[in-house]
Amino acid sequence: MKIPRDCTGPELARALGKFGYTIERQTGSHMIMTSTHSGQHHVTVPNHRPIKVGTLQSVLKVVAQHHKMPIEQLLRELGL
Repeated sequence: MKIPRDCTGPELARALGKFGYTIERQTGSHMIMTSTHSGQHHVTVPNHRPIKVGTLQSVLKVVAQHHKMPIEQLLRELGL
């Protein structure tokens, strides 16, 4: 599955909410999100429009590794 090219920071933050991530704080143009599912996990999401493909792939890779699933499955479940 291809990484979406038009995903924005707020869209990604909303989608990650499905996995229990909440915005802890925002510093400048970056949102720090935390989840307590499967242990505590922090991820930084840029508040950019749109997020660059490589950056989005890196964020998705970290989240997928934490939840022990492939990126393709994560993309399907997030609806991106």
